[in-house]
Amino acid sequence: MHILLIEDETELATTLRAALQRVRHVVDVAGTLALAREAAQCGLHDIVLLDRTLPDGDGLSLIAPLRARNPGVPIIVLSALGQLPDRVAGLDEGADDYLAKPFALEELFARIRAAGRRPGALQVETISIGRLLFDPVSGEASVNGQRLDLPRREIRVLASLARRLGRTVLRESIEMAVYGFDDCIHSNTLDSHISRLRRKLADADAGVEIHAIRGVGYLMRETR
Repeated sequence: MHILLIEDETELATTLRAALQRVRHVVDVAGTLALAREAAQCGLHDIVLLDRTLPDGDGLSLIAPLRARNPGVPIIVLSALGQLPDRVAGLDEGADDYLAKPFALEELFARIRAAGRRPGALQVETISIGRLLFDPVSGEASVNGQRLDLPRREIRVLASLARRLGRTVLRESIEMAVYGFDDCIHSNTLDSHISRLRRKLADADAGVEIHAIRGVGYLMRETR
């Protein structure tokens, strides 16, 4: 998943980002309402983790504009304001879930998985292409029952192309889905990820090909 983490406590944000990346998520971090609004403009996030006590206001004020930009995105509030009236206020404002700090990472991961299964929230159906089965929420990919070992960025590339099977996907669109907005991206970084993914799919005889569309982007199609 591509996650927008809105959290102003630097140490906590760093810890959460590292933990989420270890389970193959791409994470954008914003520490203020203003930065969060800017980050949300792309509309590509699969889930939002939202703190309330931000330097420039209550995070709950972001829910309406987030919904306007990306209507189906699940929003989980993570807040030290954990009393019953606080939780009720968050849910009444439109949050899908509310987790009081401090919390266990395992519980956060479970709530993220649950939010991803919410009807209409994400494209959660397993994608079948050739001999490849791919779950875009869990990031698990397999060929003929054998799991493919893919790092998180190759998973994001696969998700971007598999969801648009047979259509050209702009290079810029793939990069926005694969990288956080503060990642350093070199000119050939995406090409390297796609090259490795292409080789793994070929080695596994997945029945899937990735074609470069010169000067435009990439296209995935099923082979015969």
